[in-house]
Amino acid sequence: MDFLAWLVVGIALGAIVAWVLSRAQQGKQVSEQAAEFERVRAQVAQADAAVAQARADAAEAGASLSEARAAVAGAIAQRDAAVSRASEIAADREQLVNQFKALSAETIEAQERKLDASAALRQQATAQLLAPVKESLEKFNDRITDVEKQRVQMASELRSQVSEVRLTGESLRKETAALVTALRKPQIRGSWGEMQLKRAVELAGMIEHCDFELQQTTQTTAGSTIRPDMKVMLGEDRYLYVDSKVPLSAFLEAQETEVPAERDRLLVLFGKNVQTHINQLSGKDYYKAGGATPEFVVLFIGSEALAAAAYQQLPALDEYAAERNVVLATPRSLIGLLRAVSYSWRQVALAESAQQVLDVSRELYDRLGNLGKHFDKVGRSLTSAVGAYNDAVGSIEGRVFPTARKLRELKVTDKELEHVNPVDPGVRSLTAAELVEDAASITPMIGRARSEAAAELDSVAGDSSLLDLVAADAPRPKSASQTA
Repeated sequence: MDFLAWLVVGIALGAIVAWVLSRAQQGKQVSEQAAEFERVRAQVAQADAAVAQARADAAEAGASLSEARAAVAGAIAQRDAAVSRASEIAADREQLVNQFKALSAETIEAQERKLDASAALRQQATAQLLAPVKESLEKFNDRITDVEKQRVQMASELRSQVSEVRLTGESLRKETAALVTALRKPQIRGSWGEMQLKRAVELAGMIEHCDFELQQTTQTTAGSTIRPDMKVMLGEDRYLYVDSKVPLSAFLEAQETEVPAERDRLLVLFGKNVQTHINQLSGKDYYKAGGATPEFVVLFIGSEALAAAAYQQLPALDEYAAERNVVLATPRSLIGLLRAVSYSWRQVALAESAQQVLDVSRELYDRLGNLGKHFDKVGRSLTSAVGAYNDAVGSIEGRVFPTARKLRELKVTDKELEHVNPVDPGVRSLTAAELVEDAASITPMIGRARSEAAAELDSVAGDSSLLDLVAADAPRPKSASQTA
């Protein structure tokens, strides 16, 4: 718009300047005509003066009246010519004014036509330039419309989901309340702990009655009876006992109360109850149940929240439990521990496989020794047979064939007797030590291999970093129950 305004102003100024220049030229012509008019006028005045003089002269000199009249007539003619000239000049002036007006109007009209054409071209160019912008704005408007529709739809879905979440929350609160009520019962609480424990060992890849047993009654070396929640087989008559009966009553009551002081008191009581349960486990002496069982028992806490609450009340709870041969374990740490146990199963399987390889190797070595003896006997028999064969060949060649050739000389037959070649009596002897020496000579080497495998197994079993290993599927030795 500013550009158009300045363009219009420029055109107007150009038209005004053109008009001023034309007016100046016409003014010059008018001035010249006015000067000529004044000159004619002066001539008229002079003529009038001459007439007056003539009249005076006529009056003074009546004799020259005719001449005076002639002069007057000439003066009148000159006056009429001057008046006619003045009229022509006025007409020319009016014509010039009209021409200037017409020229100014045509110029302005032409300039307006040019401006209109230029404005149309600029408008067309502007429309072409703004076409992509217009298209983009239309697309943007359509996109905004789609987004608004999606927003309305999402808002509707969100309201529906919020309603579902609210209903789910109410249902969850009811189920939580029912679960809390159920966990207050000792039997339900014990079943919940055993269920969490079983789920953890199954996640670790263990199989019941093969890798672990639940609620198995066992006699200790002192004659007492124990019934741990879980008995994990470590292999080679070694076991790991796990208890999952963590006291939960105080913790559940602390979650229900809304009074901060009462909640703190109940959480402190929960920590003391866990400490008391650790003392009770320590007094049961599970490691006296026989075998090379580790001198500790695992106390399984079935929830990370329970463990966090216990550690918050007793930061040194791990040290307290370790001093009493009790190891605390949450689902996460127990899975790592059991995977390490699974890895030890794998090492036991490898050791048993190594023992089987040892036995088969010893048996193979013994059989190779016996086979060498048999080959030696066969060689000696072959040597004896070749010697007998060569003796027979010598007898045939030296005694039988010469007598038989006499029959051919006597024309009894025309056939020639075939020559019989002797056999090389050399038989290759056995030189491999495995085939001629005693198979028992390999026993020291096998014993050393077995000792090295046992040492490697012990070092692997004592490595604490195995808690983070993932057990691979491997054959497991049969448990005591399967053997029975």
